Amino acid sequence: MERLSKICNRLLWIFFFGAGFYIVFIGGQRFLMDNPEGLFTNGKAAVQRVCQRELARCLYPGLFLEYIQEDEESTLSERYIQKVMAMHPLYRLIYGAKQPGGGQSTATYEMLITGGVHDEFESGSPEEAYDMESLAQKENEKALERQAEEARDRQEEEPETPADGAEAKTAGVIYNMEDLSDFDFLLGHFYTLDKNTTISPDDLRAETLLAKDMSLDLDVEGPQILIYHTHSQEGFIDSVPGDNSTTIVGVGEYLAQLLREKGYDVLHVTSVFDLVDGKLDRNEAYSKAAVEIGAILKENPSIQSVIDLHRDGVAEGTHLVTEIDGKQTARFMFFNGLSRSKTNGPIAYLNNPYIQDNLALTLQLKLACEQYYPGLSRNIYLKSLRYNLHLSDKAMLIEAGAQTNTLEEMMNTMEPLADILDKVFNP
Repeated sequence: MERLSKICNRLLWIFFFGAGFYIVFIGGQRFLMDNPEGLFTNGKAAVQRVCQRELARCLYPGLFLEYIQEDEESTLSERYIQKVMAMHPLYRLIYGAKQPGGGQSTATYEMLITGGVHDEFESGSPEEAYDMESLAQKENEKALERQAEEARDRQEEEPETPADGAEAKTAGVIYNMEDLSDFDFLLGHFYTLDKNTTISPDDLRAETLLAKDMSLDLDVEGPQILIYHTHSQEGFIDSVPGDNSTTIVGVGEYLAQLLREKGYDVLHVTSVFDLVDGKLDRNEAYSKAAVEIGAILKENPSIQSVIDLHRDGVAEGTHLVTEIDGKQTARFMFFNGLSRSKTNGPIAYLNNPYIQDNLALTLQLKLACEQYYPGLSRNIYLKSLRYNLHLSDKAMLIEAGAQTNTLEEMMNTMEPLADILDKVFNP
């Protein structure tokens, strides 16, 4: 029995030494491949991150495979590493028995491991979570209710009588700086904040953001606006399989056409980033897009704004639509990545020097929507990662409509969207 025990102990030591060698050797190889400048350029933090990645991959391969199915900018983010490391008993022994995220429930971790909701949004009860689709539905319902109430209030205060032959049009709202300077008012009225990130009053100062000049120089030679689609395969309820003109790509071409009619030189990139061997695969779509779009920007220094046009995914039964000039028009949403997690703060490897510019652009566009097309735009969505918004100070991601909208509703929304872009780009 004693001999068997010694053999088992030796096997365990061999296993631990072998695992350690694997982590250091393979992690070092990947570090040198990903960082050709070497150890001294990237320092201790980069080496530690690579080692943590390999340790996380070895310890919880099931969670690793589940996590990389997320449509994230990186196949392995800091959030995943911190969750896995904090779940490991040795990590808890050294750093204290703290769960990542400040004591989230065991049910949340079970959901992550078993393939439950990836972006969970806790409601009143910490045990109750709902997904992005439910969030979009609730946000849509609340926004429409609020807009209806505001329209009724305006009619009671100043009833308007349209001229003969003219259609009644909902009056827009011009917000004063006193309200916009109130952080709680600004955040509550114009933003939806993902639970995995955070933003402070210093990051969201209306005076600063609205003072930034977001106009384009239209006198330069060459394209001024670039439109592309990280998820080119996104379609609608009546899209025709195999016909790109009926997908988000076709909608993007119509937006490009409308902007050209307004005098802009627009480059529409229709490259596919979310197919691998003919199958839908979005694991590296943002990384692939960053390489190609980055190269195009270097070749075309005249480009000043980069638009990544998407359509959202919502729960069945949610219809993101409003009426503009008698047309059923899909509602859209501006999207900002903050490169910041709620648990760990700024995400160093997702650096974006243009976060304030990106925020300024979406806020100016949102306020223009409220003034000229009330009810058309949803709340600006703030999330933790980057989403290639580092490519330009006037980069933006737009989620127009959803899979439950028709192609006609999507085309209709490009008309006011082009008008709003023009009002900000060429005031």
